[in-house]
Amino acid sequence: MKLRLQLFEFEDLSWFPAVIRSGMMDYLRFMISALATYQPIVPLLRAALLRTGQQRVLELGAGAGGGTAGVLRSLQATGLPAARVTLTDLYPQPATWQALQAHTPGLDYEPGSVDATAVSATLPGFRAIFSAFHHFAPPAAEAILADAVRQRAGIGVFEGAGKHWAELLLACTVLPVAQLLITPFIRPFRLSRLFFTYVVPLIPLFTIWDGCVSILRLYPPEQLLALAHRADPAGTFHWRAGVVRHWWGPQVTYLVGVPAETTG
Repeated sequence: MKLRLQLFEFEDLSWFPAVIRSGMMDYLRFMISALATYQPIVPLLRAALLRTGQQRVLELGAGAGGGTAGVLRSLQATGLPAARVTLTDLYPQPATWQALQAHTPGLDYEPGSVDATAVSATLPGFRAIFSAFHHFAPPAAEAILADAVRQRAGIGVFEGAGKHWAELLLACTVLPVAQLLITPFIRPFRLSRLFFTYVVPLIPLFTIWDGCVSILRLYPPEQLLALAHRADPAGTFHWRAGVVRHWWGPQVTYLVGVPAETTG
């Protein structure tokens, strides 16, 4: 599927109720972590960290931090024992991040709001975006990459899906059923999450919409490369884009950029 529609997702809207957004993010975090969605990109991220000499991953648009703990543990277990991750977001979730930090050595967070298009120089590290890059229209997506280029910070964009109609069907059917089944087991426990899932089912309804729109907004590898080359017209970075696959089928789309002089 090459079609990309710049539709809206409810979680992006500033007026959207925080309790519903939080419930949706908790579900996504649970699913991404349980399915180890981002494990296939660990070798790519490890190689980029080694090339840039970085030990810290600065995660932009972290949401609820889904999959981050598993990726960090894998980095630490495969040659980067000092690896760390700092979570940031335009809409920080310190309560959720504190719970994640308590069980994840090497993970911390920035409590203030962080704009991915203009990251403060006081927040160093290899920048990574998991499951969030599709939220940005092309001008903003290009600005995120251009800011990394301007500050000579390596960057990785990782989306836990491929651009396929099958993924769209999955988001509309199987995943909402899974949400109804697993919600009681999501931690930390929140009564509001149960209420807005089973009594007034706003969380699953908005999750269906946002999940389907996410697939339609996803940038395929060739579009990611086009954005990267526009953000880096002088060619000061080395860019690589593609798709990696889980052994059991699902895909992860990626773009990785590192300053050219660090590639050897």
